[in-house]
Amino acid sequence: MSRPTIETFPNPEPNRRYVITHVNAEFTSVCPKTGLPDFGTVTVRYVPRQLCIELKSLKYYFLSYRNEGIFYEAVTNRILDDLVAACDPEEMTVTTEWRTRGGIYSTIEARYERADRR
Repeated sequence: MSRPTIETFPNPEPNRRYVITHVNAEFTSVCPKTGLPDFGTVTVRYVPRQLCIELKSLKYYFLSYRNEGIFYEAVTNRILDDLVAACDPEEMTVTTEWRTRGGIYSTIEARYERADRR
């Protein structure tokens, strides 16, 4: 499936180390086993290098999962991979927190750190 392009813009303070956190409290995808909707919160936390993620494109990127059958673990790792590819951050963590279903709720966390970090 083709995803919307994740747009970026130049980091206004590339010489300063700081953290950006984006939270999408209305993320939806579909359980590939049951076909039922999954509802969750996606938190993206990153230290930018030269580029920052543009929010409108991020919103449309998240919306592209609305009808896709995908496991929690797969979507969390795919989001991390796609966002790292888009903005080449110093580090990034994507956390997904899924609403309770059948008395169980899940939290998945995937992390990235640049190999050549100083």
